[in-house]
Amino acid sequence: METADKEKQIIPVFLGADLNCYNFARAFHEAYGVTSYAFGRYEISATKYSKIINFKTVPDMDNEDTMLRELHEFAKQHRDSRLYLFGCTDDYAAMIIRRKGELPEYIAPSPSPELYGSIQKKAEFYEVCDKYGIPYPATKVLTSPADPEEIDSAVLGFDYPVIVKPSSSVDYWKHPFDGMKKVYTAENKEEAAAIVSRIYASGYADKMIIQELIGGGDSHMRVLTAFSDKNGKVRAMCLGHTMIEEHTPKGLGNHAAIVTEPTESLSIVKNIKDMLEAVGYTGFSNFDIKYTGQGDDFRVFEINLRQGRSNFYVTSCGMNIARLAVEKWDDGESDCVLNENVHFWHHVPASVAYTYTEDSSLAARAKALAKEKKDTCSLLYSYDLRLNPLRTLCVLEQLRRQRKKFRIYYPKSK
Repeated sequence: METADKEKQIIPVFLGADLNCYNFARAFHEAYGVTSYAFGRYEISATKYSKIINFKTVPDMDNEDTMLRELHEFAKQHRDSRLYLFGCTDDYAAMIIRRKGELPEYIAPSPSPELYGSIQKKAEFYEVCDKYGIPYPATKVLTSPADPEEIDSAVLGFDYPVIVKPSSSVDYWKHPFDGMKKVYTAENKEEAAAIVSRIYASGYADKMIIQELIGGGDSHMRVLTAFSDKNGKVRAMCLGHTMIEEHTPKGLGNHAAIVTEPTESLSIVKNIKDMLEAVGYTGFSNFDIKYTGQGDDFRVFEINLRQGRSNFYVTSCGMNIARLAVEKWDDGESDCVLNENVHFWHHVPASVAYTYTEDSSLAARAKALAKEKKDTCSLLYSYDLRLNPLRTLCVLEQLRRQRKKFRIYYPKSK
């Protein structure tokens, strides 16, 4: 980056208004003291009344022509600034990746459109995993509705219950229907066949995944975040041990509380790093991983081609993701920092994490970290709450609702 460009004011621009957006905007504010700008179809409580985000409602922001028009107009108004562009949902991230060649005014740390087509969908991602020795659950890929006998356990090679999910989450959410979930569990072949048929009947046309159910609760999950520079070198990686996840139908699998762990402790980290560099990946990537309970056996579920919704777990342990994007994107270096700091991150009340996690030792570790002041709640950002009663009330209500959601939806209550 030219010296003159480095001296320009940094302006982060986000598509989306969810917790992902707030986490990233907070990282930019903590690192550089800047206010972020965000565009989306409607306001969401995670970013509402915030002093660190200027949000603009654009009802058809998910239309690519509208996106280009809005972003070009914004760039014209901020010609003397250094603009960083990020998508905060799969759909917005995909739009940026597909059209970033038409947005030269922005620095958009993200993979190339060509690479996007080969790893964004789960079925294709698993083919890449095979090449680089990255284990994933036993999987059957469907291209159309199937009769129950076609997905009998003897045919699948693994037993019921199983996981059923779309290969392309981007396409899946474009075809809403009653009872829609992020991921489904089928107890038998008839139920699996019915789920697949219902999803295809909605208009979804891509592949479907039937997958071996890896036992264990939320605390068997891990999350790995990586940042790769514009030359495809992995520059930072951070591992988190999940305490609890959300269990609402459309939020199932979203991380709610995480304790970071030394990144080298996970055996498949090296293989993931090798894979990212071999395919020339650029920007943030985020992996959902589960421990099988057997020795050193971890399985990758998917890759998100963006920073994860829970990205503040990375920032909170001392690896600010805004600094990664700004300072490591094109600095010409090749070092890779593996996080070794241990920190307790949560976006729900800490008491909810302590109560609902199935791992008592993990709860004890989180409590000890909190006692040492090594814990962070994304929404409790003092700068944003100070002299801001509307934001304060909004955050308190969000936290109250989280308690209610876990009482209603969490499968096990202590």
